[in-house]
Amino acid sequence: MTTRDLARPEIRDTGLLRQSLVIVRRNLIHIKRMPEMLMDVTIQPVMFVMLFAFVFGGSIATNAPSGYREWLLAGIMGQTVAFASFIVAVGLTADIEKGIVDRMRSLPINPAAVLVGRSISSLLHSSIGIVVMSLTGLLIGWRIRGNVLDAMLAYVLLLMWGFAMIWIGIWVGSKMRSVEAVNGVMFTTMFPITFLANTFAPTEHMPAWLRTIAEWNPISSLVQAVRELWGNAGPVGNDAALPLHHPVLTTLIWTTAITLVVAPLAIRTFRNRTQD
Repeated sequence: MTTRDLARPEIRDTGLLRQSLVIVRRNLIHIKRMPEMLMDVTIQPVMFVMLFAFVFGGSIATNAPSGYREWLLAGIMGQTVAFASFIVAVGLTADIEKGIVDRMRSLPINPAAVLVGRSISSLLHSSIGIVVMSLTGLLIGWRIRGNVLDAMLAYVLLLMWGFAMIWIGIWVGSKMRSVEAVNGVMFTTMFPITFLANTFAPTEHMPAWLRTIAEWNPISSLVQAVRELWGNAGPVGNDAALPLHHPVLTTLIWTTAITLVVAPLAIRTFRNRTQD
């Protein structure tokens, strides 16, 4: 099934969900035909896990009871899921540049189906990375020390964060005029944001002003929440910022707020861009 199927009467007369699923399948078929698109959620995360676990792990001290490798995995996952915004932004901009979105708009479908389908397929894309990193973590000694419900909640938080990041990517992809511009903007923003946090090193040894920024970074809350739910985190210091003392609640607030604010903005920007 491709976007041409949207012109069929049995598809065009259905609701937003059915039309969005057609777009999802179109995007997944694209990945099937170009498997190199999965490198960012397969090879790259494995490289990061191995690099930090075996090269830098011996020189980074944490208060985690089970060592740096278990402490690291949540940070790698938080970074990889955050990069979902990068991938969806590039993909959407490429579709707009190639006229694929214009072709979809010429069909009798709900325009929102393009964005909903893109967000769902990107979330599935990110889920592959989470699975790959979990399996890699098991190979290097990572284990979930908490109960099943806490473990599942940690995965839900990662997916919620990924969904929020996807809408940021949709907004940037709708705003920028070329794939090169998207690469420049996302690279210069996402890398500092994901590293200026507790993803790969504790914040306790950072300068005071930098530590404050890092601990209020939404990614730090996510990573701390996942570590605590998996039983991979040590105690949080009394002088730590408020979000790290209540990371699960903070992550829920951040992901909900980002989605509620950015999603309407992304939809409006997309409509303005495609109506030019």
